[in-house]
Formats: sequence, C-alpha cells, structure tokens
Amino acid sequence: MDPKVPLTDLWLPIVLSTALVFVASWLMHMLLTYHRSDYKQLPDEEKLLEAMRGAGLTPGIYHFPYCRSPKELGSPEVIEKFKRGPTGLLTVLPSGPPAMRKYLLGWFLFCLVIGVFVAYLAGRTLSAGTEYLAVFRVAGTVAFVGYSASQAVDAIWKGQPWGVTIKHMFDGLIYALLTAGTFGWLWPR
Repeated sequence: MDPKVPLTDLWLPIVLSTALVFVASWLMHMLLTYHRSDYKQLPDEEKLLEAMRGAGLTPGIYHFPYCRSPKELGSPEVIEKFKRGPTGLLTVLPSGPPAMRKYLLGWFLFCLVIGVFVAYLAGRTLSAGTEYLAVFRVAGTVAFVGYSASQAVDAIWKGQPWGVTIKHMFDGLIYALLTAGTFGWLWPR
C-alpha cells in the first residue's frame, strides 16, 4: 500500500477538526472556570497604569531590568537591579478595547494550520484504509505537539507559571483528541 493520501482528500477532516477545536475552546474558556485564575491584577493598578502612560509606554514586549548585552548581566549595577526586583517580562498591547474579532480570527487560522500539518504528516505516513486507531495516534500526536509544545517554552523562558502551562497543555490535549477523532473518523477508506 502506498502510504500517501493527498492533502486534497483530507480537506473535510481539516475543516471539521478546526471548527470542533474552535467551538471546544470557546466552551472551555467561557463556561468552565479553571482559566479564570491564569492572570493577576496589578497591585495599585491605576497608579501603575498612570506611571506607564506617563513614561510613554508603547505596544511591545519589555524585559526588566533591561540589559543591552549578555556582558552587562555580570556588572554589579545590573546584578543589584535584579536582586532588588521586580524582574520580568511585560507585554503591552495597543490601547483600546480588546480586538476580539482579530484574536478569534487568528485563533481560527492557527487551528486551521494545525489541521493542515496534521493532514500533511498523516497523509505522508498513512495510506487510505488505515484503521481508525492508527490514524488517531498519528493525528493526535501531531495535534498535541502543535497545540501544547509552545506552552512549555513559555514556562521555561517567559516565566509563565507551570500551573497555567499545565492547564493550557490540558486544553491542547482536548484539542488533539478532537482532531485525532475527526481524522480517524473521516480518514479515506
């Protein structure tokens, strides 16, 4: 058997798994409460926001204390700044109400891209008529890596709390299971 299924034969599981993941993510974030503790409010928020406005903070990612080069990290002044704290990363978004349409469109397109990668890898490694569980394993593994791997990177390098990371990886597992089930169900016979 030729282990190649053309990507064009997998458009239905790509689109359906994208839609299922999109709806599941909405349900998980809007109806379930386990993500509500992912973010904290700034202490004395208004005072800090006023100070940031006064400093002319523009959208971007900020690291503090800031070092221009790795060599500066060893200087006594910078070491003292790190000891005094706080240290961290700050992401500043454009001012105005949250751009939910833009975020949701971006999320939908990201889910679609994951579906395409799942289809590509499964289509290159499995043949038409492959049994459900074999398709489920390949599709689920690829989808889990796509939805979850970067969460560990954010915990390691960006300080995302591991508790938040594990919740997002759990979400990724649910998305992967939905994707795997869809591909297994609709795999060409």
